[in-house]
Amino acid sequence: MHTFRLDHVNRVLCLGAHADDIEIGAGGTILNLLAERSDIAVHWVVFSGSDERAGEARRSAERFLQDCSDVRVDVFGFRDGYFPYVGLEIKDQFEALKKTPSPDVILTHHSEDRHQDHRLVSELTWNTFRDQLILEYEIPKYDAGLGSPNVFMELDEITFQQKLDILMEVFSSQRSKRWFNTKTFEAMARLRGLESNAGTGLAEGFHCKKSHLSFGLAE
Repeated sequence: MHTFRLDHVNRVLCLGAHADDIEIGAGGTILNLLAERSDIAVHWVVFSGSDERAGEARRSAERFLQDCSDVRVDVFGFRDGYFPYVGLEIKDQFEALKKTPSPDVILTHHSEDRHQDHRLVSELTWNTFRDQLILEYEIPKYDAGLGSPNVFMELDEITFQQKLDILMEVFSSQRSKRWFNTKTFEAMARLRGLESNAGTGLAEGFHCKKSHLSFGLAE
């Protein structure tokens, strides 16, 4: 298993269709990054978050990004489940993102996710950005559809527990759903930890379609 360092990451763009998507798919990775580099700039974007869910999205972002010195959080109110039917308006938001400072890394949904909102966010991510490392995270769901990620972030027990604590404390609107529980999230992390041979036995998995190899000679 080869390890690629993220020392030169200065800006991260986190994209989630719904409140809790970023946290479920990449919360531990974000905590790891900020533990190493609190000076990273993070732009956190949630496309569907109205009323109670919008409040949860903002509180969660505040918890996950509490050690970050440069934070921007945007929560929009697009209707859950209807993204393909309001794609023009969502595309406009991506065009606005293109005008913000360019990120080094983008965390977004997996392009083969079976949820229509997730797929559209992933598609527009690739339509909009060309020169960034794009890592597609995964969300467990009734529709299944989990694939075989090819990039992994190892998590230690403390970081993983911090991720779980925030998810369960903040997203009270989701706790009635049978899949939204610590056992589901731990099962995912344990499986990806096994697949990546993580020393801690815990990891988050990502799909990476393209990456550039460099010896750093141009730096």
